[in-house]
Amino acid sequence: MKSIEGRNFVITNLVAEIANSYYELLAYDNQLSIVRETIELQKRQLEIVKTQKDAAMSTELAVKQFEAQIFNSQSTEFDLQQRIIETENKINFLTGRFPKKIVTNQINLLSKSPMAINIGTPAQLLKNRPDIRQAELELESAKLDVKIARAEFYPSLGITGFIGYQAFNPKYLFKPIESLAFSLAGDLSAPIINRRAIKAEFNKANAYQLMALYDYQKTILNGYLEVSNEMSNINNLEKLFNSKSKEVEVLNSAIDISQDLFKSARANYLEVLIAQRDALAAKLELVEARKRQFNSITNIYKALGGGWK
Repeated sequence: MKSIEGRNFVITNLVAEIANSYYELLAYDNQLSIVRETIELQKRQLEIVKTQKDAAMSTELAVKQFEAQIFNSQSTEFDLQQRIIETENKINFLTGRFPKKIVTNQINLLSKSPMAINIGTPAQLLKNRPDIRQAELELESAKLDVKIARAEFYPSLGITGFIGYQAFNPKYLFKPIESLAFSLAGDLSAPIINRRAIKAEFNKANAYQLMALYDYQKTILNGYLEVSNEMSNINNLEKLFNSKSKEVEVLNSAIDISQDLFKSARANYLEVLIAQRDALAAKLELVEARKRQFNSITNIYKALGGGWK
């Protein structure tokens, strides 16, 4: 691989890794805030249960259950704090810095939406991938016309999250790769005086050309599938996030209802505990879903070789 392609590959992967690590850091920050808010809610609920116990309206068992829930949430808090430090240090390492605090300004990840990606990303953007550029260099080395190869091998439509044969050049699908090699190797079959030497040289070059073409086909197909997977991922993550948002909304209502019922002795403490536990889990998963959405955008950038904007 040429040095410039190697540098582009390294830079693209470095940028993607830093971006994904930053989104991970934001997600941990947001989850930490959620856990701390939940702990404060649980502590207030614990005080209510203790008051009810003193008034013989609740039991010591209920008090212990609420205390255990707080300890469990605090364990999650400490775990997130450690993950934040490790992620900050990872970013510091990637940017060549010694450990230092990374200021995120308490960005609310849930209030940010990933940029929209048009379904039908032009397939020609794949040419920015270092592996495809390298494969094209191999074609040139094999005395094959890269422009013709692109026309034959590149998908004729945009890249979507749905894979189908219609996305590729129909002529190529039913055309033996050997015949394509012959059509691309015109200069090697030109008349020269020493026909025996020509034949030996052509047979030798033809095998090299076939290998280059197979590698080119495989590289383009792999790149296409990687981008297609990410396009599909973006679409499904949007649905997941919307569904999880509705779940959180319902569970927040469940917490309010359970607390009101508990105060009026129309619900037991276990119902309150379950509502709080489920809501916390759903909120953490919602942040994770949003982070994955941002990661998918970064992965598209990476899959397109860093040339997509």
